[in-house]
Amino acid sequence: MEEEIKRLKVKLDSAMLGGGEDKIAKQHQKGKLSARERINLLLDEKSFEEIGGLVTHRTKDFGMEDQKFYGDGVITGYGTIDGRLIYIFAQDFTVFGGSLSETHAEKICKIMDLAMKTGAPIIGLNDSGGARIQEGVRSLGGYADIFYRNVQASGVIPQISAIMGPCAGGAVYSPAITDFTIMVEGSSYMFVTGPNVVATVTNEQVSAEQLGGASAHSTKSGVTHLTAQNDLDCILKIKKLLSYLPQNCEEKTIVMPYEIEEEYREELANILPDASNKPYDMKEIIYGITDRDTFMEVHEKYADNIIVGFARLAGRSIGIIANQPFSLAGVLDVDCSKKASRFVRTCDCFNIPMLVLVDVPGFLPGTDQEWNGIILNGAKLLYAFSEATVPRISVIIRKAYGGAYDVMNSKHIGADFNFAWPTAEIAVMGAKGASEIIFKKEIAQSHDPIVKLKEKENEYAALFANPYSAADRGFIDEIIVPKDTRRKLIKAFSALEHKVVNSPRKKHGNIPL
Repeated sequence: MEEEIKRLKVKLDSAMLGGGEDKIAKQHQKGKLSARERINLLLDEKSFEEIGGLVTHRTKDFGMEDQKFYGDGVITGYGTIDGRLIYIFAQDFTVFGGSLSETHAEKICKIMDLAMKTGAPIIGLNDSGGARIQEGVRSLGGYADIFYRNVQASGVIPQISAIMGPCAGGAVYSPAITDFTIMVEGSSYMFVTGPNVVATVTNEQVSAEQLGGASAHSTKSGVTHLTAQNDLDCILKIKKLLSYLPQNCEEKTIVMPYEIEEEYREELANILPDASNKPYDMKEIIYGITDRDTFMEVHEKYADNIIVGFARLAGRSIGIIANQPFSLAGVLDVDCSKKASRFVRTCDCFNIPMLVLVDVPGFLPGTDQEWNGIILNGAKLLYAFSEATVPRISVIIRKAYGGAYDVMNSKHIGADFNFAWPTAEIAVMGAKGASEIIFKKEIAQSHDPIVKLKEKENEYAALFANPYSAADRGFIDEIIVPKDTRRKLIKAFSALEHKVVNSPRKKHGNIPL
């Protein structure tokens, strides 16, 4: 990183930026890098080739014919990151506030088309005040041209959006369509209508940061997948994220050098608490299974009752979906179902095998959940797993109750291997609730209902609070001891490396959106 920082150019070509050193200095005071500095830091040294550097706008209204700057507020081109071809655009806030004009949009569309033709990822560094109002409908049409290409590229090439400044109005929809969005804390925001409009229409007083800052979108809306402390941190996270992704949907991810050893992890044996109703941190299990220091969590602060993210297993990129008992006991609810289903589909788009770690007591009950569509949103996760054709492996760590057992990548919806720890409990519901229903009459007629309930609870638990009944039916492929989990998974994913699924011929499925 020190070498990369040394490569920063403090003085940039002011003609190409359309600004001047005074504007650049003001950006640095705010902790922001210029558009060209961002590109130079992100790409390999001397690899950037600019396209359209001499383009200027065509507007002749409102005195705009006298205000022309080379590049028209966006730097576009291609280069490499760790030797991989990447297409990139970076909006320049020093030129008309980075506003989008007809020619600005044409430049972005051109590199998006090139990215599709060559099968390479595209990265957008967004820092724009929105549509250039002097151009009217031409700027709006430019946004629509970009949106259309975002959709055509979806699932074909990785698309990453970094919000490194303002992003408002129609501008927000392009990042929303891309695969991953990263926001810089304190200097970026996203919203469809700004604070002034909100105040006029609803009389609600709210700041830009409260309405659409990185904190709001990483915790409340789930719009952003990652947040960064500053521009440099944002660039590092883009690079790390890209390392887990392939060039396009036809290729597989890069395998990092790794020497396989015995692969037993003794620490996995001591993570679960003695009582099944006590929480623990599922991330400790993730760390114990994956290659050291490779787990990169996505949507960390949003719907934290489920964990999603990338890691490596014996050098290979995998996607991880895991219930988090530390939050709401790991139940499935509306938000976590949306979060996980989106991640599952992203992994499936780009040939990334999935590991699912299960400890789920069911779906969250209540009117709030029902009225906000837990049925439809839970169905999204069910659909996403059922649709996925990449290698899929589940490990049931502890609880797998009710419909949530089915939804969390069960054998019944196409999982390739399903393992379970000896602590796994697979049942319609917990032993206490099930006993109160099944043995209701017998408990009521007993001399001591409390003692009787406990007796029946133990009876039910003996039958279902273990993975052996499921294994007997073939729903669990093998019951494994915790310390052997990593070794088993390495071998299982290796066996599935050349998996092929021929799906039914159709235009596309109809996921319950």
